[in-house]
Amino acid sequence: MRRAAVSVPANIAEGFRRRGKPDKARYMNIAEGSLEECRYYLILAQDLGYGDTTHLSVVAEEVSRLLGAYAAAILVCDSLPFRTGVNSG
Repeated sequence: MRRAAVSVPANIAEGFRRRGKPDKARYMNIAEGSLEECRYYLILAQDLGYGDTTHLSVVAEEVSRLLGAYAAAILVCDSLPFRTGVNSG
């Protein structure tokens, strides 16, 4: 579970540094896959009686929505925005 959880932000960060849309989208897709793996482990932990994972499942669902929206925005955006805090002038 820990490996999958760490993989989500690691792939988002790695994808952020990529220049092309296909590369960025690929890393977002990998992050989405790792998030789904985390969600599976939460279901398994709940089923095995390790504890109540309801709150973590709700958080994972929200992260999934945000990640999906970010991935979709990457694919439809004509030009990638400048990074926040970088002076464009």
